[in-house]
Amino acid sequence: MNEEQLSNIRHSLAHVLAAAVRRIYGVKNVKLGIGPVIENGFYYDFDLGDIKISEDDLPKIEQEMQKIITEKQEFIGEEKSLDEAARWAKETEQPYKTELINDLKGEGATITFYTNGDFTDLCRGGHAANTSEIPADAFKLTKVAGAYWRGDEKNTMMQRIYGVAFATGVELEKYLKQQEEAKERDHRKLGRELDLFVISDMVGAGLPLFTPRGTVLREELARYSNELREHYGFKKVWTPHITKTALYEKSGHWAKFGGELFLVESQETDDKFAMKPMNCPHHTRIYASQARSYRDLPIRYLETTTDYRDEKSGELGGLSRVRALTQDDSHIFCRQDQIETEINILMNAVDQLYKTVGMKLRVRLSYRDDSDAYLGDVKLWESAQKQLKDAVVTAGLDFYEQEGEAAFYGPKIDFMATDAIGREHQLATAQLDFVQPERFELEYSTENGNIARPVMIHCALLGSIERFLSVYIEHTAGKFPIWCAPEQLRIITVNDNKNVVDFATKLNEAAFENGIRTTIDDSNNSIGKKIRVAETWKVPYSVVIGEKEVESGKLPLRIRADLVANNAAKHVYTSEEIIKSITNEARSRVSKSSL
Repeated sequence: MNEEQLSNIRHSLAHVLAAAVRRIYGVKNVKLGIGPVIENGFYYDFDLGDIKISEDDLPKIEQEMQKIITEKQEFIGEEKSLDEAARWAKETEQPYKTELINDLKGEGATITFYTNGDFTDLCRGGHAANTSEIPADAFKLTKVAGAYWRGDEKNTMMQRIYGVAFATGVELEKYLKQQEEAKERDHRKLGRELDLFVISDMVGAGLPLFTPRGTVLREELARYSNELREHYGFKKVWTPHITKTALYEKSGHWAKFGGELFLVESQETDDKFAMKPMNCPHHTRIYASQARSYRDLPIRYLETTTDYRDEKSGELGGLSRVRALTQDDSHIFCRQDQIETEINILMNAVDQLYKTVGMKLRVRLSYRDDSDAYLGDVKLWESAQKQLKDAVVTAGLDFYEQEGEAAFYGPKIDFMATDAIGREHQLATAQLDFVQPERFELEYSTENGNIARPVMIHCALLGSIERFLSVYIEHTAGKFPIWCAPEQLRIITVNDNKNVVDFATKLNEAAFENGIRTTIDDSNNSIGKKIRVAETWKVPYSVVIGEKEVESGKLPLRIRADLVANNAAKHVYTSEEIIKSITNEARSRVSKSSL
C-alpha cells in the first residue's frame, strides 16, 4: 500500500467513524464538523449537545465501524451546486456544514459530496472504492478531546474523536507499543517524578517553573550550546525583554503575529510596548549601531534568552508548548558569497550537539509555497532555496523538501531529530533572511566603496530549550548522561558512626571542589531503601560507605545500568578514582562510564 492509498483509507475511516457515531447516538443528535486525515490517522469533530462521549465509549464505536466495514459500502461521489448543497445542509440540520458551504461561495460552481451507506458528507474525495478495502485489524480509536470549532475559542467546543490507521495490523501493533512506551516516558510524568519543573495555576498556564534539579539540566544544555557557538566565532549580546511595538511593525512580525504578543502598558509614556516574542529585530539594531565594512563580515551574535508568546490555552502542554520560551538564538550577518561557509558552520555545530545527546538527524528543506504568506521578492527566495539545498547536498546529509514550511521571511533548514522510540521532532534550525536586512536598511561598504545589503541567517541549535527538554526528557526516559544529570553522585551512609559521617563529608567536599553535583543520603532508611531511592531518581553513580569502606579506603560503586561500558569489570574504587572519572566524563560529555 502506497502513501496515497493509505491516506485514502484514513480518509474513508473518518467517514466511517462519523457514520458509526450517527448510528449510535441518533442522526438528529449529531452535528458534524470536519474529519480530515492527520499524521498516522484521522479525526472527526462532533457537536452532540448534552451527550458526552468518553474514552470508555470508543470500543462500542469501533465495533459499529467494524460492522460498517463488513457491509461493503461503496463511496459514491456526486457534485451539487452551491444552492443544492446549502439546501442539503439545511434539510439535514447541519449548521457547521452550512458555514463551510457559505465559505466556498465564489470558489467554484459545485461542491463534491460522497456517500457510503446512508451517510453523506461534503468532501474533496480520496477514498477507498468501498469499505471492504479498509484493513479491519489495522485501525483503532485512541482518544476523545475538546476542540473549538475552527480553532476559535469564541466558537462551540466540539468533541473530537481521534483514530490511527495503518496498512497492516502488524504496523498498528508496533505503533500502539510505541505509544505505550511514550506514556512511560511522558516528560510531564517524569518532570514530576524527578522533580524537574512545576506548573502553577497561580503563575499561569504555559509558564513553567524549574526546580533546582531541572535548572541544572536546562543550564547544562544551554551552556553546551553557548560553548559550541562561541567556538565557531559567535559573540554574546544581550537585549531587554520589552520593546516598542514599532520595532515589530518595521520587521513585519506585527502584521504576521501581532495577535500573539503580550502587550505592556507604561505609566510614564504613551509608547506602546510588547514583551519580545523573538530576538532578530533587536539584533539588527546592534548591527546597525555602527558602520560596517565587508572586512567586518561575517558578524555572529548569540543570545540565550527568554521570549514571550501569547499561545492559545488549548495548545499549551507541559514544556512542549509554553508562553515563556528560552531560545539559544543566533544571528549571522554576512555577504552573499559567505552563505555556504556559514551554513556549513551551523551544520557542523548542530551535528556535534545532536551526536552528544544521542539523536539521529535528517534535514527538511522548508520552502515557500504559492500563497501570499511570505515577504520579499520571489527571485530572492528561489536563489536562497537553491543555496540552502546546495549546502545540504554538498554536506551529504539525508534530506527532503517541503513547500509551505518556510518562515515568512525566508527558507529554512529544519533539522529533524529522531528520539529513542522512533519519533521525529523539528528542533534545530537555520533560516536565510533577505527581508529584514531590506526592511531595516542594513548596510555594509563593499571592497570598491559601494553600499550593499548583508544577508541575515537565523539559527538555533536547541531551539526552544523548554521544547527541547520535553523531547530530551522523553528520549532519555529521565536517564540523563553524567554531564547534564542534575545529580551525578549519591553518597549513601550505612550508619551515623562519626568515622563514616566524616568520610562521607570529606568525599562530598572533594566532589564539590571538582564541580561534581552530589547528595548525601544519611537518612534512617535501610541501605536497601536508600539504594532503591537513588535508582528511582536515576542517579548515574551511587556509593555506599560503612566502617569497612572507611578502613579500607575502597568504595563499592553502583553505576546506572545504561552507563556501564562493555569492558566494565572493576566495582571497587578509591575516592580519588571516582572523583577523577566523574570529572573527566562530565567535562568531555561522554555517554558511558569510564569506570
